[in-house]
Amino acid sequence: MVELYYESIESYPWLRFVFAFLIICMFLFLRKLFTRYVFAFVLRISRKSQSEVIPNFLLSYQKPLRFFFVTLGLYLALLYLFPADPTAVETRRFDLITTLFRTTIIITIGWGLFNFSGTTSNMFKKLSMRLDGDEDSMLVPFLSRILRAIIIALTLTVVLDTWGFDINGFIAGLGLGGLAFALAAQDTIGNFFGGIIIVTERPFKKGDWIETPTVEGIVEDISFRSTKVRTFSEGLVTVPNSTLAHEPITNWSEMNKRQIAFEIQFPFETPIASLKRSRERIENELKEHEGIDQETIFVRLHDFNQSGIELMFYFFTKTTAWSEWLIVKEEINLRIVEILHEEGVDFALPARDLYVKTHDSLEEIIEDEEHVEGERSREP
Repeated sequence: MVELYYESIESYPWLRFVFAFLIICMFLFLRKLFTRYVFAFVLRISRKSQSEVIPNFLLSYQKPLRFFFVTLGLYLALLYLFPADPTAVETRRFDLITTLFRTTIIITIGWGLFNFSGTTSNMFKKLSMRLDGDEDSMLVPFLSRILRAIIIALTLTVVLDTWGFDINGFIAGLGLGGLAFALAAQDTIGNFFGGIIIVTERPFKKGDWIETPTVEGIVEDISFRSTKVRTFSEGLVTVPNSTLAHEPITNWSEMNKRQIAFEIQFPFETPIASLKRSRERIENELKEHEGIDQETIFVRLHDFNQSGIELMFYFFTKTTAWSEWLIVKEEINLRIVEILHEEGVDFALPARDLYVKTHDSLEEIIEDEEHVEGERSREP
């Protein structure tokens, strides 16, 4: 049988390419079989365990393993077409094929680890919940980017070593180049460490409403260099991390309740009894409203100004959502207007009294001027 095979190959050299093609087709079939049955079976068994690390790790290597089956088929097909031979030319060709196959193995391993370190990984979601108690935390995406950059750098280094490059010289060059880069890119490095400070201290997370001297809006993302904030006018502002790290940050999303504070002015001639009744009714209205926090409610006549008597309002809503806060505030304002109208109390309008002294005749004006000049002439 073997002799017949070699005789056929010698008689028909093109059969070697046919067999090589059949090898590739066989591994394509094995890839489909492995993905559909073997891999699915192993994944189903791993999910029965309490830990999700193994299932997540297997899912990260699903596509890399499919890629590996194709490269393995190509590798065996090339070895069949170009077997090892003692001649120098054939040896170099065999070494090249082997090096390419080793490179694909390294890329496959790095590809799987790259997927495993992604933010969509269940492991990273659980880590986010443990660290911040929220899946929208920016700490995990930030760490994921750093880890992925390290994986890419290590994979590239191993690939270069496989192809015979001097890694020691490369690393030494990186050290000198890194020093020059550090001197030339101080702002970039400052932004990088500013980002580390932000994600470790966690003054805000993705989706929070923040206010700083530089920007106010909703946090959308944080990267190595900057933080992206969506303003309320729908503009996207990119703020360097070093700037945010050195500024006071107000996180309005951390409010437990939301403030309402304003003043209303009444004319001085408003009856005191009506003012008292109005103040008491408004205060009772706030205490009975379901949307008002009952811990702090102040309704007091506390000041006088040019326009009249000032009534101060200071209280909080239970909700912190802006749309719901506006609804509660509108309800309170309408009720205040109704109570004041029922009590016959009017609002004070900004006004100023102007007194003008007039003269009855021209003779009086002349006499006044002569009197003033006479007084001035008697001054020493």
